[in-house]
Amino acid sequence: KKMGFHVKVPKTARTMKRTGNFKVEDYKTWFANEKHYRLKKNLMDDHFKKVIESDAILVVNNEKKGVKGYIGGNVLMEMVIAYHYKKPIFVWNPIEKGFQFEEEIIGMGSKIINRDLLKVKI
Repeated sequence: KKMGFHVKVPKTARTMKRTGNFKVEDYKTWFANEKHYRLKKNLMDDHFKKVIESDAILVVNNEKKGVKGYIGGNVLMEMVIAYHYKKPIFVWNPIEKGFQFEEEIIGMGSKIINRDLLKVKI
C-alpha cells in the first residue's frame, strides 16, 4: 500500500491474521466433510476473480514443506490465470532449480524480485 498499490489479500489469509491461527489444515474442512468442497470452489472462484481484476500479481512464495520458494497447486493456477489475462507476475523469492513447476513458472515470464518491491513495475 505504501508504494501506491491496492492490495487484494485472499479471504482465508485475512481470517488467519485476524484470529492469529495460521494452521492451514484448520481451514480445509472439505477433507473431513466432502460437502464443504463447495467452499473450496467459492474460495478459488474469489481468488481467480481478484487475479482477473488486478493489474498484476505478487506471489509470496516463502519456504513450505522444506522447499525454499514453494509454489503449490492453487497459486500455480492463479499464476496461469494471470498469464492468460496478460497480467505481470512477480515472484517474491527465487524458485529452486529442479522445482516441479520451475519450467512453467519461468515460461510464463514471471519476474523474480528477490524480496525487493522496488522491482515491481507495472
